[in-house]
Amino acid sequence: MYWNGREVYKMEESKKKGLPSFEELRKVDLTDYLKQRDNADYLNWAVVKQLLHDNGAEKVYFEPIQQSNGSSLIMCDKEFVDSKDNSNSVYETRIKVVIDDLVFEIQGPVMNGANPVKDNSMSQQRLWNSQTRLFVKGVAIHTGLGFDLWSRIEAKEDEENIEEDLSKHNIYKIAQRVKEKLTSKMQLGLTLEEIAEQMQMDADELKACLSYYAKLDRVEKALEKVDKK
Repeated sequence: MYWNGREVYKMEESKKKGLPSFEELRKVDLTDYLKQRDNADYLNWAVVKQLLHDNGAEKVYFEPIQQSNGSSLIMCDKEFVDSKDNSNSVYETRIKVVIDDLVFEIQGPVMNGANPVKDNSMSQQRLWNSQTRLFVKGVAIHTGLGFDLWSRIEAKEDEENIEEDLSKHNIYKIAQRVKEKLTSKMQLGLTLEEIAEQMQMDADELKACLSYYAKLDRVEKALEKVDKK
């Protein structure tokens, strides 16, 4: 509380100035506010709202944008197939964000962690979580608050979602990785026979498996030479 008249005046004047610049808000230390969800850092939407108020904003809120059917859930004209070969609809949602005179809309997918929500697991909680996530993301983009954190999250997700280029995989590199793991187990004092036994195979079978890499390499090179009739 500010009881001194001069301090009250200063506080009121700072409110009139509104939010600091993008770069200033970008520098706000969020370390003490970070939580963990799905093995990633995240900011609770209520914390973001309070931080905006603490930094000069008077009015901060968001509201879901309803579709013609009265729901804020958007079903896109797309599908994805899950690991059980079930087809699922792709869902998105859209919100309106108000921060004093700054008003914007932002739309994004309804997610379950880093994965799209399946039809059989869609719920109001999933929808709400996606809307609050959009709020935090929108604030980061438009004001700078949490921008670096969001950039790291986005970069990590992009890296995880990049489709692997199988042509760059080296069979012998994989073989080397397996042999190094085998060596590390033997350095613990285990014999090849004991390791194979724990893998539910015998030593000869394990040795045969280790020779498959060379065979696969020969098969691949032979396939490259196969021509049309």
